Amino acid sequence: MFAVISDIHSNLEALTTVLADIEKRGIKTIYCLGDVVGYGANPNECLDLIIEKTELGIIGNHDYAVLYEPTNFNAGAEQACYWTRASIEQGTDNAKVSKRWDYLGSLKMRQTFEAKLDGVNTHISLVHASPRKPINEYVFPDDVYTMPSKMLGIFEHLKHICFIGHTHLPGVFLEDPDFYTPEELGEYYPIESDEKAIINVGSVGQPRDRDNRASYAYVDGSKVYFVRVEYDYATAAKKIFEVKELEDFEGNRLAEGK
Repeated sequence: MFAVISDIHSNLEALTTVLADIEKRGIKTIYCLGDVVGYGANPNECLDLIIEKTELGIIGNHDYAVLYEPTNFNAGAEQACYWTRASIEQGTDNAKVSKRWDYLGSLKMRQTFEAKLDGVNTHISLVHASPRKPINEYVFPDDVYTMPSKMLGIFEHLKHICFIGHTHLPGVFLEDPDFYTPEELGEYYPIESDEKAIINVGSVGQPRDRDNRASYAYVDGSKVYFVRVEYDYATAAKKIFEVKELEDFEGNRLAEGK
């Protein structure tokens, strides 16, 4: 049994609520698909929690941008990266500052492992964006209709099951190609030995599917469950408004889930 979280984006209120929900379910193992930082007002606190609570992590495009350089970011996202970098660097506890940078610098683009889930031999891949381009490629639900050749190309890089984030839109892509929202799936997605699937767990800290509740997924046996959790988005937004380097838009969008 394990949980998969992604796209925290320095939203401490969302992260602490999701971690509490995971603990309440008795889940001990957590994998993080990246973008711990960016956009929000609590990068240091979120990094500390992710370092403490997760089994392994993947680098996201915002983590990469803070560590190295923001490329192809809009002005607001770029400014947030520079502010985040300064916030980490200006920490007063040198040991913690080093630990945060060491964590970001150690993140891989991809992690894979084999697992037997309710008797189903499962090859699991963890990336931030897509099996083909793990840091930056967006895989949108509409792609199954508007760009089927793109989806077929992506699935060629997939052995079995891949968990992703990046678009902040939860759901399951199948090889047909097809896409199913958590609502369309019903209670869960059943992992099959002969079916490839790309599973987007949504975003903890900045949902964009018009549902402002934090999103994550967990695996119990061979079933993937999607979870939505209400959190104090008003406090998270207020913190953003109080930082002049962060755009108010990033706070306003939290209430609307977009």
